Amino acid sequence: MDPVVHFEMPAEDRKRMAEFYKKTFGWEIQMFGPEMGNYVMAMTAKSDKKGPIEPGSINGGFFEKTPDSPMKHPSVVVQVTDIQASMQKVKDGGGTVLGEPMKIPGVGLYVVFVDTEGNKASMMQPE
Repeated sequence: MDPVVHFEMPAEDRKRMAEFYKKTFGWEIQMFGPEMGNYVMAMTAKSDKKGPIEPGSINGGFFEKTPDSPMKHPSVVVQVTDIQASMQKVKDGGGTVLGEPMKIPGVGLYVVFVDTEGNKASMMQPE
């Protein structure tokens, strides 16, 4: 099985969002700059450099919600071993891959897809 390893949600005001999740759930928040698309990483579980250390736990992040974003809904990220093969499986299964994989420095290859029910999700092939 390819596991869900990350969640993503949109945010209109990343400072407001960060404060909410810090105060409400005690999450650790790391804000990146424009070179990383103003992405905000959310550590939701005890983690090491590879990610959460508790089985079944995942961390997540927030992307900037903009008027021109194609999808403005929460999604999950599925870890795959071969992103090209998994993209083909999405297409063969009736889904749609949105664009080509992008390299996230120090993380891996990432691509967004839409499933047969119109849900946005993503795939990540770790480095």
